[in-house]
This record gives sequence, structure tokens and C-alpha cells, in this order.
Amino acid sequence: MNDWHPTTVADVLPAAEGLTELVLDVGGTPLVGMHRTPGQYVRLALPGVGESMFAIASPPEPFGTRWEFLLKGGSELADALVRLKPGARVLSGRPEGRGFPLVHARGGHVLLFATGSGISPIRSVIESIRQERSAYGQVTLYFGARTPQAFAYEDELHHWEAAGIRVVRTVSQPGASGWQGLTGYVQEHLGEQRVEDTVVFVCGQSGMVQGVMDMLRIRGLPREAIHLNY
Repeated sequence: MNDWHPTTVADVLPAAEGLTELVLDVGGTPLVGMHRTPGQYVRLALPGVGESMFAIASPPEPFGTRWEFLLKGGSELADALVRLKPGARVLSGRPEGRGFPLVHARGGHVLLFATGSGISPIRSVIESIRQERSAYGQVTLYFGARTPQAFAYEDELHHWEAAGIRVVRTVSQPGASGWQGLTGYVQEHLGEQRVEDTVVFVCGQSGMVQGVMDMLRIRGLPREAIHLNY
């Protein structure tokens, strides 16, 4: 049986095409300080609707009281959560999963791969790196979305780049959008990207994850240097 704790909706904001940001206030609950590793996820529930797992998009903070999530519409629970107003109650479990072992990346280079809502736990990694940027070498994010309107955290990209995090975006279905950037899948755009002394964190559709792993293996990166958050 899950150990449920009542949390309060602090905000619900549009994040991108088909994506919504949900901010929960966990203050006053035993959940404060329990998010310890980027990439961890929690089980959220609404009585009478259901429960499901969602990755925490905000970085771990010892005394932080706000957890941020990126919700993709289409499921009964996600659709119900995004309709909530500030002040509403959401049940939350404790953070689960091993997350991304960021400690293994200290002193080396970092490659990040995310597609769609998979940017959620990767954002937690990015924000953690920003807090201690000098502890890492080159950091590159390969970020894919179906359409140009489907990139979440668009307003944060310049903050990431200002912190020395290279952002490579690609759109798989640009259509007639007028998109002038890269097209196709993230694993197709590695180019001359170095992989020596590099740790990789990946989150997204299974096809992308496998494609990235295959490409990096061909380049000689050992499997133990590639990490998923589950």
C-alpha cells in the first residue's frame, strides 16, 4: 500500500503543445527533503480518478517545498490534474527510483537526450548542474519534439545556454511550420560529438532511447556510462 500524503496545487501552467506544468506544494508534509536525486518520480493520485507515476522536473532541494511536473495530456488522471485550480489537493507518494547518478558525471562531460515530456527528469539534471556548473565539463542537451510548438521550457533554454549548456533541438514533424532548425531524430545529430570521459543520461520514447544507445555503442561508449532514470 502506498504511503500517501496530501499536497496542494500551487500552479497549473501551459508548458507546450499537449504539455502542462503542474506545481505542487509539499510544505508541511514528510515529503520535504525526500527528493534527493534528479530523475526520481512519484506516484500522484486523485480519489475516484486513479494514480500514476510522474517524474519530478524540479531539482532536488534539501528544504524545497515545491515539486514541478510536466504532464502530457491523454490519460484520465493527467487530464484531471491539469484541470485543477490552485489550492486543490493531490495525493502524493514518496519519491521512487534510482534517478540519474549525477555524482558519476562530476569532473567529466555530460550528454543529455530527451524527447517530448521526457525533458521533465532531464530538466532536473540540468538545474542541478547549473547550481554547480564548474564541477562538470562540456554539457550538451539533444532535445527532440514532434513539432516546433511541442518544446517545453522554451523560456528556460537561454538560461541553460548562458550556463554553458549547449542545446541542440530537432523537430521530427516540422510540416509547414516554417521551422528553420534541425529535423529528424535526436540520435541523427550527434555529428562529431565527443564521447570520451562522458556520462550520458537519456529519457524519452523507447525508440529514441534504443537509437541513442546503439549510436553511442558504435562510437565506443561503454553501456555502463549510459543511464536511464528507472
